[in-house]
Amino acid sequence: MGSYREHALDGASAVDLVVALYDGIVRFLYAAIDAVERGDAEERRAAVKRALDIIIHLQARLRMDVGGRPAQALSEFYASVFAQILQASQSASRPKFEHAIACVRNVRDAWKQVATDPSAQLPSAQILSMPARAQISPASSTTAPESMSSSNWTA
Repeated sequence: MGSYREHALDGASAVDLVVALYDGIVRFLYAAIDAVERGDAEERRAAVKRALDIIIHLQARLRMDVGGRPAQALSEFYASVFAQILQASQSASRPKFEHAIACVRNVRDAWKQVATDPSAQLPSAQILSMPARAQISPASSTTAPESMSSSNWTA
């Protein structure tokens, strides 16, 4: 399955990569929920670590120097979701994980709209520093933002 995911991202746009990264966050948060329900603290921590690694990766790729307000909004979003996930893990709370998932999905859907709506496309290089074939492991198949200069999207 990992090889399939890796090949599925070959030639993907920066926005497609961002969407894939968000999908990875959601997948790992659901794995954390499953671990909470089984009472498996070790698996919960492992899944949370993977989700947080993706968030750190996305935040590290933001280009604050040229991304302006959209980059700042994404940075604040990543910090907020990071904190939500930590709280959810600490309290082993399904509802808190579900809230974090809803937040991530909301922003993921905005990126997906950018990917499918040519009029919403903006130069991704202005928001992120992420090569087309970024350092994405098959287990974390999610994507990197493409553009946001004058979109209607807000964090």
